Amino acid sequence: MSFDRTTLLKLHLVIAAFVLPVTLMFAVTGALYTWGVKGDYATSKHPVKLEAPTPTDKDGMVALVTAALAARDLAPPTGTPSVKDTPKGPLLEWTGSQRDITLEAGEQPGEMLLTVKETDALRHFVQLHKATGGAAFKVYAGLFAVALGLILLTGVLMALQMPKYRQLVLVSAGTGIAVFVLLVLVA
Repeated sequence: MSFDRTTLLKLHLVIAAFVLPVTLMFAVTGALYTWGVKGDYATSKHPVKLEAPTPTDKDGMVALVTAALAARDLAPPTGTPSVKDTPKGPLLEWTGSQRDITLEAGEQPGEMLLTVKETDALRHFVQLHKATGGAAFKVYAGLFAVALGLILLTGVLMALQMPKYRQLVLVSAGTGIAVFVLLVLVA
C-alpha cells in the first residue's frame, strides 16, 4: 500500500468519520466528569430473604443477586462484580453501564439488602467511558483508541509531506511534547 497524500487523506477521512460518534461521547463525558457532572441514578432497595446461610464468597453472592434480579426482570450489570469485607459482613458491588448493584447484610437476620441503581442517559455514557460496559463495547473502545492514533498519525504524515506545513508541525509536536511532560511532572 502506498502512503501518498491521497491515500493518507482517504484513510484519515474514513476513520475520522466512522469514529466521530464515539469520539464525541468520550470527549463530552470526559469533560463533564472532570467538572463533577456524572449523571444520576434512580435508586431502589429490596430486602432479599435467605433460604440458606448468608453467602460469603463472590460466586454465592453473585448467584443470589442474579436470582433476585431475574425475579424483578432485570439483567445483571455488565461490569465485573467484587466483594469487600465490611464490619457488617461481605459487601458485593457490581457496576455496569445501565445499573449498579450492591448486596449487603440486611437489618433482619436471614435477610440481605439489594440496592439497584438505574443510570440516567448521561450516567449510562459515563459508565461506558469508565469501561463498565459489556465486552462488545470494550472491544469497540479499544478499536477507537487505535483509530484515534491512526487519525493523528495520518494527519501529521500528510502535513509533513507539505513543505509549507512541515516546520509548523514539527514546532507544534515539540511544544506538545514539552507541555505534556511538564504537566505530568507537576500533576
